[in-house]
Amino acid sequence: MTQPPRPGPASRVSLPALSPSSKLYVGTEAGGSALLLVATLTALLWANSPWSGSYDAFWSTTATIGVGDLALSMDLEHWVNDAAMALFFLVVGLEITREVSTGELRDRRNVAAPALGALGGLLVPAAVYLAVNPSGPASAGWGIVMSTDTAFVLGILALFGPRCPDRLRLFLLTLAIVDDIGAISVMALVYSGNLGLTALAVSGVLVAVLVGLRWLGVWRLAPYVVTGIALWLAVHASGVHATLAGVLVGLLLPSKPTAPEVLDRTRDYGRALREAPDPQRAQLARLAVAATVPAGARLQQTLHRWTAYGVVPVFGLANAGVPLDLETLRTAATSPVTLGIAAALVVGNAIGITAGAAVALRTGWGTLPGGVRWSHLMAGATLAGIGFTISLFITDLAFTDERLREQATIGILAGSVVAAVAGVVLLRVLGERFSLCSPESEGPPALPPRPWLEPSVPA
Repeated sequence: MTQPPRPGPASRVSLPALSPSSKLYVGTEAGGSALLLVATLTALLWANSPWSGSYDAFWSTTATIGVGDLALSMDLEHWVNDAAMALFFLVVGLEITREVSTGELRDRRNVAAPALGALGGLLVPAAVYLAVNPSGPASAGWGIVMSTDTAFVLGILALFGPRCPDRLRLFLLTLAIVDDIGAISVMALVYSGNLGLTALAVSGVLVAVLVGLRWLGVWRLAPYVVTGIALWLAVHASGVHATLAGVLVGLLLPSKPTAPEVLDRTRDYGRALREAPDPQRAQLARLAVAATVPAGARLQQTLHRWTAYGVVPVFGLANAGVPLDLETLRTAATSPVTLGIAAALVVGNAIGITAGAAVALRTGWGTLPGGVRWSHLMAGATLAGIGFTISLFITDLAFTDERLREQATIGILAGSVVAAVAGVVLLRVLGERFSLCSPESEGPPALPPRPWLEPSVPA
C-alpha cells in the first residue's frame, strides 16, 4: 500500500508554544501549588485540632516595624495579607507587563479567545452568586468567585494533564492573566475602605515618579524599589488596599527588550576586562550585562520563587484555617453563601469561560492554540473553577462577619475541590482520546518542569 506523502514545509502549521520565560513562570507556579496545598491542609488541621485556639492567637499577634514614632503595627495576618501579598501582586503585574510587551498578549488573535473566556469567567460566576445571594450582607461576596487560582490550575495540569499539554497551558495562562487583571480591578474599585485624599495624592505623585523613571530609561532596580516601598506606605494610608501598590509597580516597571546598542556595549566592557582584569572593570562589565535585561524581568526573576514558594503558602496557612465541626458544616450545607460560591466556581466558570471563548472563535476574532479542541477548552474551563488565593483574599475584604467568612471559605474549598476533580477527570479522559501533540512533535511525554533548577543556556 502506498503511504500518503508527508506534508512539505509549506504545508506545516507553526504551532504556538510557551516561551522560555513563560515555561519558567509556569514551572514555578506549578511547583508552588504543592506547597500551597500542604499549607492549606496544615491550616485546616491546625484550626480543627485540640490546639485550635493557638491558630487564631498566633495570627492575631501584633508585630511592629519602625523607629520611635515612625512605626507601623499590624497583626501577623494583616502583615501577610497586606504586605507580603503585595509582592505576589507585584509578580502578577510584572507577568502581565511581560506578556503585553513580548509575550502572547501582543497578538490580538492569540489573546481574543482566552480574554473573552476570562471575561465570561468574571461575569457569569458573579451572576450565579448574585442569583443565590441577591441582597443583604451576603451579596457583597460576588467578587469572591471572579478569580482563577493560577498556581493550582497549572500545578494540576502539570501532574494530571494530557500528553503535550503546552498548548492548553498557553490558553489557560493567558486566560489567568486577563482574569487577574479583572479581579484586581474589582478589588481596587469595590473593596476599598474610606479614602484619605492626602495619601491618595501622595500615591499619585509616586506613580508619576515611577512613570518618569521608566521614561528616562533608568535601568537600576534600586530607584524603583525605593519608590515602590513608599507607594505601598501611601496606598496603605489612603484606605485603598495596599496590595494595589504591588500591581502598579509591576505594571510600570520597564519590560521592553533592550536596544541593540546596549547589548553591543557589553562586548566593549568584556574586551576591556580581558585586557586588564581588575575589580573596577569587572564591576563595570557586570553592570553592563545587568543593563541588557529589563528591570521588570530582573525583579520578577528575583521575587517569583519567593512568592510562589513562600508568600502564597504562608497566605494559605494564615487564611484557610476554618473550623469544620458538625455544626459549622451543617450550617454551611444550607448557607446561600457557601452554595452560591461553590456553584459559581464550578458551574459559572465552566459556562462563562466556554461561552466567552466560543464568541471569539465563532466570530473569527481569535483562535485556539494548535491542537486544542473544543473538548479540551471545556475541560480547561472546568479546571479554571479552582478559585483559591485571590478568592480567600477578597473574602477577607468582602465580609466583616466572621460567620460569613467561614461559610465563604468552606464554599471556596468545596467548589475548588469539585472543580479540580471534575477538571482532572475530563482532562484524563480527553487526553487519552484526543492528543494535543502536533504530528511533527509527537514523541515521549515531556519531563515535568523543574523550577528549582536554573534554565539551561542555549548553545
